[in-house]
Amino acid sequence: MNKDVIYIEPEDDITDIITKINNSKDRIVALVPPKKAAVLRSIVNIKLIAKAGAGAGKSVVIVTTEPAIIKLAATAKLPVTKNLQSAPVIPTAEEAVEEEITRETLVKNADKIESEEIEETVEVAEVATEPAKKNDSEKMEEAKKEAEEIDDDKDKEGAEDDSKVTEKKVKKAKDGTKSSNPVIAWIQEHKKIVIGCGMGLVALILVMVWAFGIAPAATVTVDLRTTTSNFSENATFTTTLADENASEGKFYLTEKKLEDKAEVEFEATGEKNVGQKASGEVVIYAYFRKEGDIAVNSGSIFSYDGLNYISQKDITLAMTGSTVCENTNPAELALSGCLISARVPVVAENPGTKYNVGAADRGWSTSANVSAYTDKAMSGGTDETVTVVQQSDIDKAKETLAANDKTANKEKLLEGIPEGSLVIEGSFKQTVGDAVSSPAVGEQVEDGKKAKLTVVTTSTIFYVDRTKIEEFIREKAKLADNFKIYSMNDPFVENFVKTESGYTGKIKTAYVSGPEVTENSVIEVVKGKGVGTAQHDLSEINGIGKIKIDTSFPWVSSIPNDPEKITVIINVEE
Repeated sequence: MNKDVIYIEPEDDITDIITKINNSKDRIVALVPPKKAAVLRSIVNIKLIAKAGAGAGKSVVIVTTEPAIIKLAATAKLPVTKNLQSAPVIPTAEEAVEEEITRETLVKNADKIESEEIEETVEVAEVATEPAKKNDSEKMEEAKKEAEEIDDDKDKEGAEDDSKVTEKKVKKAKDGTKSSNPVIAWIQEHKKIVIGCGMGLVALILVMVWAFGIAPAATVTVDLRTTTSNFSENATFTTTLADENASEGKFYLTEKKLEDKAEVEFEATGEKNVGQKASGEVVIYAYFRKEGDIAVNSGSIFSYDGLNYISQKDITLAMTGSTVCENTNPAELALSGCLISARVPVVAENPGTKYNVGAADRGWSTSANVSAYTDKAMSGGTDETVTVVQQSDIDKAKETLAANDKTANKEKLLEGIPEGSLVIEGSFKQTVGDAVSSPAVGEQVEDGKKAKLTVVTTSTIFYVDRTKIEEFIREKAKLADNFKIYSMNDPFVENFVKTESGYTGKIKTAYVSGPEVTENSVIEVVKGKGVGTAQHDLSEINGIGKIKIDTSFPWVSSIPNDPEKITVIINVEE
């Protein structure tokens, strides 16, 4: 046989339950109450359910394991089962009367305990079970009859269990601590239930305070419509702090300098003859046709066959006396005393045996206004070749140093620049000083050793205060009222060049601008308002696009008044 399972909701009252029983189309109706169902803890309600089932010709079964409900069901002779699969049974009278209030107490306090339940519950329940065409007076009469029948039932049940009630009277007489008031007595006998209900009520109040007073919060997300613009403006730069005027685009340059002493060893490739120099004498002479003198200074060069010899003494050839030298024939001039000569000591320009030349009356030349010859050989010249440093060796080593250190020196410079500075990349300059060779150019390098080159490299770069540059950009951007720059790419200086009065360059960057909307301004608009109203008011602000408002819990439908409970997220759309 089919059965209808009716699940009783916590908010259902006795009228709702009776209505569901009457509306059921099955012969068997199983009532499944929630835990601690208050509606089934009243004997009046249990008996009304039993009567409603009997009146509708249906078998009503309560599915429960709660002792309190089972005891009341036993009193009303209402079948009970532990679950939907078990067979229903009617509890025994012994189970029903255990720990119940005595009949005498019920009779004495019937007016106080049940009159209100009978007047409020029976009348409503019976009205719900009868056809709608009965008038109000008939409903009232039937409700009163039902109340009387309930009282009669209680009298009968009291008579059947008279012996057990008598025992309870004796027990209550012995227990002098129990109150004669049935409500107080019930509370005394069910302290755990009362304490549990009290704690539950306190917990419920705390939950309500938390849920509606503490927990509510909101997150407001707004998207701002922005535009990206390029910035390019000429500026001047000075190395004199007193001349700075950032508002007019004149900025103070701070120079960062780094001196790096670099050394490198290199192979010397030059050769030099360090032997002895040949020496000797050169005879100089001149034909005079009139009085006068010819000077041959020390250091004069005398050359023979491509070899140079240097005079070591100042010599003067002079014509004195009354000799007349008018003859043009050199032989006759010599005979007449007009040929003047002298010996000049000379030393070879360089060492070497090749300067050891023999006597030669011809082939000598000189820059002086005299003629020359030798009547003795040049001697003493020797050969000794050693390795020396030459200029090409130094130049090559210097280029190697400059190529290797330029990048490294720039990195060292940048490491020492303070944060918040704008580095002008175009100002970087590296100067390589004069190379100092040891040994020097032309000097001998000892066998098995290398020459050493030392170069001092000076690197410089300029930087300016980045904050002042960004303020200059914001001033020159010429934004509309209530608009602001939200983000800016790193500014840089282009075409940085030196002028007579300082330096010039062009400041460039790109920035994102939009309406000026702050977290505080959003909070002032939305706090204390419903979600829909807040969205509408925010949409009225110029530049705001998409709006999203999330509350902390589904039951929160408005935004708190406390700004601390409002989180604002502003997304800048580029």
